[in-house]
Amino acid sequence: MANTPQAKKRAKQAEKSRIRNAGQRSNLRTFVKKVIAAVNAGDKEKAQAAYKTVVSVIDAAVTKGIIHKNKASRGKSRLNSKVKAIS
Repeated sequence: MANTPQAKKRAKQAEKSRIRNAGQRSNLRTFVKKVIAAVNAGDKEKAQAAYKTVVSVIDAAVTKGIIHKNKASRGKSRLNSKVKAIS
């Protein structure tokens, strides 16, 4: 456990950011699952609408440091491929 006041503060801050990041990560995964569900159902319009939404959510996650920009790019590319494969 942290002994110095500085270490105690950092531990408190790390816990706060861990909880915040977990919520953001969960939100990201939820939107990705919506796209995949629409693709599996074969609903092209719904998949395209969900994809447009998830792109902004992924970009926000990159800005907040939740995921790396290369992982975001790879994820968007794979989702876009799935959406295009419906037609």
